[in-house]
Amino acid sequence: MASENRTAGLAQGLALLLPSTMSVMGVVVLAPVLPQMLDHFKDMPQADYWVPMILTTPALCVALFSAPAGWLADRFGRRGPLMLSMLLYAICGVAPLVLDNFWAILASRVVVGVTEAAVMTLTTTLIGDYFKGHQREKWLAAQTAVASVAAVALFVIGGALGSISWRAPFIVYASSLLLLAGIRFFTWEPEETEDVILHPEAHRNVPFPWARLGGICAITIFAAVLFYTVQVDLSLALTGRGITDPAAIGGMTAAASLAVPVGTMVFQRLSGLPVAVLLLMAFALCGAGFTGMGLVTGHGWLLGSVALAQFGCGLILPTLLTWALRGLAFEIRGRATGLWQASFFVGQFLSSFVVTTLTHRFGDVFSAFLGLAIASGVAAVLALAGATLAAGRTRKVLTV
Repeated sequence: MASENRTAGLAQGLALLLPSTMSVMGVVVLAPVLPQMLDHFKDMPQADYWVPMILTTPALCVALFSAPAGWLADRFGRRGPLMLSMLLYAICGVAPLVLDNFWAILASRVVVGVTEAAVMTLTTTLIGDYFKGHQREKWLAAQTAVASVAAVALFVIGGALGSISWRAPFIVYASSLLLLAGIRFFTWEPEETEDVILHPEAHRNVPFPWARLGGICAITIFAAVLFYTVQVDLSLALTGRGITDPAAIGGMTAAASLAVPVGTMVFQRLSGLPVAVLLLMAFALCGAGFTGMGLVTGHGWLLGSVALAQFGCGLILPTLLTWALRGLAFEIRGRATGLWQASFFVGQFLSSFVVTTLTHRFGDVFSAFLGLAIASGVAAVLALAGATLAAGRTRKVLTV
């Protein structure tokens, strides 16, 4: 159904924003019950290798299938595939409540990952379709904030349900049916879709900005590594500083993670600045935060350093997403969004590998944090060079 020139507002923004919680649901809600799952499947060969894949497989699938989902969105439309994906996500998400075979559970997680790739790509693409300018930047920035706050809430919910059974947290996936209702009643297919489907030959020659997006996606992978290093490896750092109580570790991680939505709110105020300036600020903050994480010993200073790094991540992620979608034609917006989402989840997948490699190379996780601080500093210097170059070009134009 075409949009018939309808105007998107608060209802449409919220309907497309809330599914971003699904991007963190896969890992966070199940993390508290991983020890129980390992115990349940302890007799399976190589259980310590396979069982954690119940948590990580969806993220890998998002990295692999976001770009194809974007291509399908450009070719066949956004809204129909989105609603189907959300329905399958709910069905396969709750399937482990009744499945006993490990391989059947893992297969259901693959489907969850594929449908999650479609949901994240299509909702972000629709935000790009519905909103323009500052409104688009506001809703895209809110995605990061909502996902971060949801991660805190889902960690608590997962722990509470895990006290019942390791299967109980999977019931949370049924919440996607409520989100599906929002898509059903408050969204529509963008009017451009009908023209693209009926006259595809007229849209095949729209050039895809591979060089521009390739650079943005490379930066996004690095930014995602920084972001998920805190989510995944902070517990190791806290343990290394003498904090071993799981409740304390969870509480400190949650408290520091609240700096992410603060960073996204600051982005909304600063979004008019050049991208290079925003990247300079964000990478400098991340570099300072990771330096503190590597060097300080006091618990309060450590928590403050983590919050500083998370604040920088909250600033950089919406900067990169809005930069990626800026100026794109409707006909290629889905593919571009899918490529960006894939890059972000590649960074998530690589974060543990990067930190583990740096830890083995330099001795401990704190040295790994210092390595990431140095990399962030290099990125900040490159952003400074870009900002200086852009300012020089602007002055040259003004004086001509």
